[in-house]
Amino acid sequence: MDVPGAAAPRRTGGGEESMVLEWRYIAKGVRVVPEPVATPFLWTAACAGTFALVTVLDLVGALDRTGFALAALSVLAALLGVRGRFAAAPGTALLCWMLLNYFAVHPVGEISWAGHRDPEWMACLLGAALIGTTTGRVLYARAAYRRISPYDGTG
Repeated sequence: MDVPGAAAPRRTGGGEESMVLEWRYIAKGVRVVPEPVATPFLWTAACAGTFALVTVLDLVGALDRTGFALAALSVLAALLGVRGRFAAAPGTALLCWMLLNYFAVHPVGEISWAGHRDPEWMACLLGAALIGTTTGRVLYARAAYRRISPYDGTG
């Protein structure tokens, strides 16, 4: 009779057969490893999220301090990066910077390049997106490892 989790019968020293049961935790079933979100969808979310965040910051009057807006957009880029691929990180940072520059920096409605400020902003947003993506990749690798390793009940 086949019993799930049971090992094959073993012969012991006296000639009789004994059945050894190995208990396994099966309540969780198969653990699915999450797939990254498609890059175009991620960039659409970056545009919509950045626009919404800049709008909210403008309504509460926080756009006077562009450092606060940059920090908020960096958190958004990192959160989007967790679900994305490494190839999406530069585009996510660029889209966040463009909308920050277009809507939050005076003159409003005009993309400009300030040589002292914008490279730092781009680096900050790109770094945040890459940190988020790296964190997501590590979490996915950990989930994949746990999926292929058996659960032994010790941790």
